[in-house]
Amino acid sequence: MTFPKDSIYASPIGEVGAFKFDETVTGVFPDMIQRSVPGYSAIISAIGLLAGRFAREHSVCYDLGSSLGAATLSMRHQIETENCRIVAVDNSEAMVTRFQEILQKDQAPVAVEVLCADIREVAIENASVVVLNFTLQFIPLEDRIGLLQKIYQGLLPGGILILSEKLKFDDDRQQELQTEMHHAFKKAQGYSDLEISQKRTALENVLIPETFARHQNRLRQVGFSSAEVWFQYFNFASIIALK
Repeated sequence: MTFPKDSIYASPIGEVGAFKFDETVTGVFPDMIQRSVPGYSAIISAIGLLAGRFAREHSVCYDLGSSLGAATLSMRHQIETENCRIVAVDNSEAMVTRFQEILQKDQAPVAVEVLCADIREVAIENASVVVLNFTLQFIPLEDRIGLLQKIYQGLLPGGILILSEKLKFDDDRQQELQTEMHHAFKKAQGYSDLEISQKRTALENVLIPETFARHQNRLRQVGFSSAEVWFQYFNFASIIALK
């Protein structure tokens, strides 16, 4: 399947506004995310495999910040557990509307409920799997621990949180190198220096990355017994947190 090419930042913009998941971004999102996040397809595929491993009967799997539902669909096609359903949540009306259209064409026995809501306000209950796939980085820093506490409390014993994030590094040399290599990755995907620069400006103060140590410490603080990186490609990583 082919998707419209992301060219949102291809031409000079006088004043670059803050990045938003609006209709313009929604229209090119599959291309944008694939060309911007190293290893994205591998992460999506593994989320499905992990959901197949951890989903339990009569439980709920949550995709928080679901965008166009890539993680939801991956879980849906890997879960074989009976009487298990998925709740996908996103606060972008454009994303939710488009995902609902995609979902109508998808055939799988696992029920999916799509909500347009702020994930900070959605109750997490009876969960065996929770996914935050490049979502927490857009939540205000002061709200992150509260969201993770709610997720932990809503997870069943033995449940899993899959947390994917862009990372920052305390070591200045690592930070410079990882940023440089991410830009090299994007250029290899066809983005120009102008596109990379303008999107970086748009994401400033919107996407706030943290170190792995900060993520790990906070996950342990809210109660997770284990939190480790299972995948990393330059400054993008995915973490498995176990209850």
